[in-house]
Amino acid sequence: MEPAATPATGRFADGPSDEIGPILLEARGITKRFPGVVANDSIDLTLHKGEILGLLGENGAGKSTLVKQLFGIYTPDEGEVFLRGQPLPINNPGDAIEHGMGMVHQHFQLVGPLTVAENIMLGAEKTGGGIFGVLAGRRAADEVRELSERFGLDVDPTAVVEDLPVGVQQRVEILKALYRGAEILILDEPTAVLTPQETDELLQVMRDLAASGVGIIFITHKLREILAVTDRVVVLRGGKWVGTTATAGSTQESLAELMVGRAVVLRVEKGEAHPGDVILDVKGLRADDDRGQQAVKALDLSVRGGEIVGVAGVEGNGQRELVEAITGLRKATGGTITIGDDDTTNWSPRHISELGVAHVPADREKDGVVGGFSIADNLVLNTYFKPPFAKGIVRQFDVIDAQAEDLIEKFDVKTPSIKTPSSSLSGGNKQKLIVARELTAINKLIVAAQPTRGVDVGSIEFIHSQLIAQRDAGHAVLLVSAELDEIFGLSDRIAVIYEGRIVANLPVEDATREQVGLLMAGAGVHDEPVNA
Repeated sequence: MEPAATPATGRFADGPSDEIGPILLEARGITKRFPGVVANDSIDLTLHKGEILGLLGENGAGKSTLVKQLFGIYTPDEGEVFLRGQPLPINNPGDAIEHGMGMVHQHFQLVGPLTVAENIMLGAEKTGGGIFGVLAGRRAADEVRELSERFGLDVDPTAVVEDLPVGVQQRVEILKALYRGAEILILDEPTAVLTPQETDELLQVMRDLAASGVGIIFITHKLREILAVTDRVVVLRGGKWVGTTATAGSTQESLAELMVGRAVVLRVEKGEAHPGDVILDVKGLRADDDRGQQAVKALDLSVRGGEIVGVAGVEGNGQRELVEAITGLRKATGGTITIGDDDTTNWSPRHISELGVAHVPADREKDGVVGGFSIADNLVLNTYFKPPFAKGIVRQFDVIDAQAEDLIEKFDVKTPSIKTPSSSLSGGNKQKLIVARELTAINKLIVAAQPTRGVDVGSIEFIHSQLIAQRDAGHAVLLVSAELDEIFGLSDRIAVIYEGRIVANLPVEDATREQVGLLMAGAGVHDEPVNA
């Protein structure tokens, strides 16, 4: 077992407490190389029965690569994996599942039109079709219901997965692993798409699973979650192991410094705002969701130049539809959107972008990057046809490449080459790529939806500073975030959204977390819309 280095002193701390059981899983000298990069360099790791082990590191540090080798998605170039002290040859995920391992990926592996029970049974069906298949399906539903009740996961086996909130879909993924007898559970960024309430529920589920003897490897960038739920933390940097620390006695600051290799300012530093003219003015906006149901209902909202307005709300209350209507990705069914002096209601995304609107989308995979395009090409998606990146119809590749080299260094995008397809980047590095493209253009309005989702603490610090710089340059910033710490840290005004309407508009100095949290849940909300 590797020693536990305390970041503040470098002295060895005691190992896991007596409550944690024997070693379940051990990795020794795991090394994985890809063209141009060593993703993992001789990494050791141990997981005990009933332990929650945090795995921390910057974007591109090698966390996902490491756990994918443990689960058989990748094969190590060097090193061995042991299960209960015995060598464990894992050639594919089927081998891992057979040996009692389960993994919940960042992007769920579920079939939307199927029910919860059908998704959980998929690949582990009890019998064939006909009447026996029907009976087996009912039996499986009963087993899923019993399993969900045993672990407090509260999932209806008969519900159709695509109709479920994201947090419940994640429970289905966990149940799928438990249904197959998982004693080791790997959670790769499980809270990246969850609301604060769903995150707290997941952390409690993890505690319950650990108490039942399940060993959990937990990857997250959120230091609060690490401190709240883990027993020990393994930190990677640049593909190498840099330390293991007992969670007890650690702080957010000490863990951040171990991750990044320098002191990180976790508190947002900003001066006083100097709001100017209204840049974005939304009046009586209405917009439908993908099912044709009204998601934004007579919503009023304004943002002035030189201020950041944070939209706080539980996901699913119209934030997505609001952002997409403003940026042209969704048609408004009523009301008006004015940017500067132009009524931009139902303009095309290209037209709105040309007006000087930057958009950091909540769904980076769908709306932020083109996976098959190179990093250099993704950085000019909005400007490839303009000078200096083009002369007439001829693209200027030397200029495009020079800008890409500059931006990946400035925004710390971890990649072996600017020619690498963006699909090969980690989620956090894709996010930094999008932020680099959007915040370096000349814009009057920045619409930033979940701008730091899945991003490490060092990059969060940098992205926050860039948003503050946009504000201080006189630009208007609309921030939509599920993270209350981010809302309170960056915003000058907080607009609380509930069931498609702005229900409160508060100067940040007059707001409290408790007050905003209650408003997000609908407490004290009146029928009259609020002019925000």
